[in-house]
Amino acid sequence: MKIKEKEFEDILQDLKALADELGAKVRFERGDFKGGYCILKESKVIIINKLANHQKKVMILSAALKELGVDKVYISPKLREIIDEMSESN
Repeated sequence: MKIKEKEFEDILQDLKALADELGAKVRFERGDFKGGYCILKESKVIIINKLANHQKKVMILSAALKELGVDKVYISPKLREIIDEMSESN
């Protein structure tokens, strides 16, 4: 699937909403790391490097959502395809 650069920002918003629906908080932090899913004091947290470009943020968030169990909820086929494709390329 070919995604235009300006579409990544909208996709990122959709993925953040999905993470919220799954009970995970998405945080964008500055540092020397890629990011990913973790449990912090019994809270589900997805940390993403705020200096990464939109495509990389979508890749990290997609992989974290796969780990959270996104297969158990309904999402649009297009968003599911994006998550599957992006999480594999991370």
